[in-house]
Amino acid sequence: MDRPADSVLEELIGAATLDIWRELIRCIDRLYDVDRIWNKGFGDWVYEYKYRRGGKTLCTFYAKPGTANILIILGKSEREKFEEQRGSFSEHILSLYDTTESYHDGKWLWIPIDEALSSDEITQMLMFKRKPNRKDS
Repeated sequence: MDRPADSVLEELIGAATLDIWRELIRCIDRLYDVDRIWNKGFGDWVYEYKYRRGGKTLCTFYAKPGTANILIILGKSEREKFEEQRGSFSEHILSLYDTTESYHDGKWLWIPIDEALSSDEITQMLMFKRKPNRKDS
């Protein structure tokens, strides 16, 4: 699937959410050289934008009318790292983490892309999953 035009995304999720989405993508692109894959979403989600390398997903963005989320799955070792660094996360992320059920393959953190979201917190969680692999990171 081709990347939708910014105007299509803006109409779908709103200008403010798209600005935060773009900032997150800039941060991830600065740190990681990974495959970027656009797909049709599932259920109500219209679009899926996945960061993936070597058969493993780093994170996935989802968009549907009026909202967008980033999905980060923290496996056992990533959850241990998160727990060690709990004090560096906001109440917003801690609450989301604490109320998310743990499955056999990890915690599936569906994080709303909104003004409460910090790109620093997202990149910190992604670093639990994979070390940055860009030379300029």
